[in-house]
Amino acid sequence: MARTRRVAGKQKVTVSTDARGHTAGWAATDLEAALTVPPDPSAAAFFDVDNTMMQGASIYWFARGLAARKYLTTGDLARFAWQQARFRLLARENAGDMSQAKNAALAFVEGWLVEDMERLSEEIFDELMAERIWTGTRALAQLHLDAGQRVWLVTAAPVELGRVIAQRLGLTGAVGTVAEVRDGAYTGRLVGDLMHGPAKADAIAQLATVEGLDLARCTAYSDSSNDVPMLSAVGHAVAVNPDSALRSTARERGWEIRDFRTGRKAAKIAVPATLATGVLVGAVTAGLAARRRHRRR
Repeated sequence: MARTRRVAGKQKVTVSTDARGHTAGWAATDLEAALTVPPDPSAAAFFDVDNTMMQGASIYWFARGLAARKYLTTGDLARFAWQQARFRLLARENAGDMSQAKNAALAFVEGWLVEDMERLSEEIFDELMAERIWTGTRALAQLHLDAGQRVWLVTAAPVELGRVIAQRLGLTGAVGTVAEVRDGAYTGRLVGDLMHGPAKADAIAQLATVEGLDLARCTAYSDSSNDVPMLSAVGHAVAVNPDSALRSTARERGWEIRDFRTGRKAAKIAVPATLATGVLVGAVTAGLAARRRHRRR
């Protein structure tokens, strides 16, 4: 359900509500306060994707969609999930581990056509990801859009997947990990670094220069302590569904905290949420099978 209201003579804002008229995902009083913020074209918002905008990891759900299409077997998917969880637990920003992540990150798409990646991203978003968008986070993004601000997703996932998510949500665009393309097909190598950790802060700084933004007037949202560099780069940082380390940091620094999870929902998404860091570190094993099936089609 949606309703439209005008606040203090400003632009109309559409607010999503549930069947009982309750504001979806966050308190109505908070929404009223946010709607009074005047438009600021020099400001923008940057949203992490995994467990911030979406429940769980986008690349995990993408892999699930590939498995449903027989690009991956069930065993491939299990190995993929285990490798990702193991990396999340052991890497902890170690330079050597991140080097390994970079070398392995997008090997699974070697030989794929870009147009196939884009098509699959659209199909799998509609089938598996759309229903996992956090209503509260989406409402926050809409407030920035309604205030005349631009809104970007900043994700470690492949940029093509990030762009599809942004398009489906009506956002400005996405910044993500970039795969090298030659003659319309992926080479399996990266262009630059994984969009992870400090790389996100560098990316939004570059984007601010190009777009004429004042980072001191911008807002960033994330669930992970890995994104502290990005959150520290803007004037307003918000911890959304934060992990324990980020919650502690947010309290120390006086950052806003928003949690849209319930206990049961948080437990359900705990495993897929661990799969985000490093994008596709564990995908090489699964990717070999994927490429063989893909090329036979």
